[in-house]
Order: sequence, then structure tokens, then C-alpha cells
Amino acid sequence: MNTISINAPQTPIPEGSYSQALLIEQSSKLLFISGQIPETIAGKTPEDFESQCRLVWSNVRSQLVAAEMGFPNLMKVTIFLSSREFADINSRVRQEVLGIHCPALTVVITGIFDKKWLLEIEAIAAS
Repeated sequence: MNTISINAPQTPIPEGSYSQALLIEQSSKLLFISGQIPETIAGKTPEDFESQCRLVWSNVRSQLVAAEMGFPNLMKVTIFLSSREFADINSRVRQEVLGIHCPALTVVITGIFDKKWLLEIEAIAAS
């Protein structure tokens, strides 16, 4: 699979580690990951945002591994935050988790299904 980061010169330069678009060439698998929530397999939810964020990324990783993929296979990520106050921590943790990989990204401030959840992440991966 060949991925090409697309950042059209007529649009703003992305601030942070993401691409405006990703072109996928020669893909053989496409994985749609439903919104992953900050709960452990035992149903426990951490109280602080950073712990929830790391847990959600761990759950995303688990879905990728189950499909024999990894973070470099992420093409599109949508992050739903319960409050704008979490934006900086969210960005920092995402950059730590993904390293130099820059998928297409959308961050939405919205109500989350369960009040104890401070974020949810859905994604599309390809290989």
C-alpha cells in the first residue's frame, strides 16, 4: 500500500500532526473502527482526561491489532471531545501515540453518550 499526504496549496497549512487528506494507492484491506470509549474490559473508566485518552488509544490499537494492522495504517481519525478544555492534552497524547504518522483528522466538541466519558475516537485504517 502506498499513502501520499495531500495538503493542497490553496488551503491552510495543517497546524499539528495531521494531513489535510491521504491518498491510498493499492490498498487491499479497509477497516472501519467504531467509536472507541474510555472503558477497560472490566467496565472501569478513569476519572481524568489524560488517562481516558490513553485508554481510548489503547482500545483503538487493540482493534487494529485484531485486524493485523497498527497505527501507521490509520488513514482517518475522528476524535469527539466533551469539552474544548481537553484540546491541548488530546493533541499532545495523540502526537505521542502516533509519532510521525499524520492521518487525516477531525476533532469535534460535542456531547458524549455517557457523561463519565470525556472523549471517543473512531477511525478508518487501510493496508
